[in-house]
Amino acid sequence: MILPVIMAGGSGSRLWPLSRKLHPKQFLPLTDDATMLQNTCARLEGIESQPPLLICGDDHRFIVAEQLREVGQAHSGILLEPAGRNTAPAVALAALRAMAGGAEDPLLLVLAADHAIKDVAAFQAAVMRAVPHAEAGKLVTFGIVPSAAETGYGYINKARAVDEAETAFVVQQFVEKPDLATAEKYVSSGEFYWNSGLFLFRASRFIEELSKYCPDILEACEKAMQGATFDVDFVRPASEAFLACTDESIDYAVMEHTRDAVVVPMDCGWNDLGSWSALWEVSEKDEQGNTSKGDVILEDSHNCYVQSDSKLIATVGLNDIVVVESDDAVLVAAKDRVQDIKKVVERLKAENRSEAQLHRKVYRPWGYYDSVDFGERFQVKRIVVSPGAQLSLQMHHHRAEHWIVVSGTASVTCGEKEFLVTENQSTYIPLGVVHRLENPGTIPLELIEVQSGSYLGEDDIVRFEDRYART
Repeated sequence: MILPVIMAGGSGSRLWPLSRKLHPKQFLPLTDDATMLQNTCARLEGIESQPPLLICGDDHRFIVAEQLREVGQAHSGILLEPAGRNTAPAVALAALRAMAGGAEDPLLLVLAADHAIKDVAAFQAAVMRAVPHAEAGKLVTFGIVPSAAETGYGYINKARAVDEAETAFVVQQFVEKPDLATAEKYVSSGEFYWNSGLFLFRASRFIEELSKYCPDILEACEKAMQGATFDVDFVRPASEAFLACTDESIDYAVMEHTRDAVVVPMDCGWNDLGSWSALWEVSEKDEQGNTSKGDVILEDSHNCYVQSDSKLIATVGLNDIVVVESDDAVLVAAKDRVQDIKKVVERLKAENRSEAQLHRKVYRPWGYYDSVDFGERFQVKRIVVSPGAQLSLQMHHHRAEHWIVVSGTASVTCGEKEFLVTENQSTYIPLGVVHRLENPGTIPLELIEVQSGSYLGEDDIVRFEDRYART
């Protein structure tokens, strides 16, 4: 049986300002109405497999769980990495989890949550061609048949065919991202594929090869899983043990060293959406080569990518430009310079600006809030609480809160009192009083919160009870 392993971590820098550290691109609907994570799960339909095992960071756990719930996607658990240590340690955790108890040794189909694939049937066919090789003990990587001389991807050099049908080839070499002249030679030779970062291998075979070439990573991951704790759907490897892992990709840790690496060609319209120019390439375009999303007017503009979240964007006389407006930032960039956006994000981080971390709209396990306005001693939020969800029992040292219910019904705890607040009613939470907000209804609860006080930061929360195990 195949166990899909979906890696859903990310730093949220390459598609800024839509992508942020706490809401990276795999959680965004970039190519259609579904998010990248949801599309990754959807393309598994038709492959006989177990529900996927997800890997993400602690900060993203509730977004992952909620996006799976939205589409009714079952899963085999959500592994929470204590810190990002690249793909080799992440997949080691997944392999150890898959073999826990010694009853199973599945084929791990390792996928990234932020890749776009146009031809799902071709993707599934490539996976099925790879199965016999993985069952025979090979470590399969999928090589994307190149459509152009790309300098943004690593390449895989193939050697002899493994079988007469040429369903797979021995891996001759993994090569780093080349310059344009070298990339053109690779593509014209017909001997190279783009390195997709997708894999299929038996869990035990990956562990065996990791023990040969990076035993320190395996030892750290084994200790981390031995000390793991379990919180409903979440599996938390022991933090201190896992942090001993080196930062290493599967390619560097195993695939470049093993004698059993094979590459299966995949021609499926794959794109890792690593930049705004890459997203432009896979998006629908008008007669002038423009992609526009949202409220956009284009006048005498060509080959541009323009996206608006809320405001009208009008362009005149632009060529090869990216314009992206989010709720709190606007990006304007030359399309051939979008790789430098990460320099902007680095500056935002250095200046400790919130625009690097999160959006104005912030998702929580109980729903989300949108910061509508703020001043020196006040902040206004629009809060939406999902049906049946509740915020923690909490208290603030520095602020009081006014709640006005716009729709739905709120169950409010304020000190010793518990009461309902319905549409067009309001209540007041004094500074220092223990309180809780809950939605007992079957429709979303929407309210306006006005905070006032000397300090309004999110870290001014003392939690006494929390069903989501937050501190």
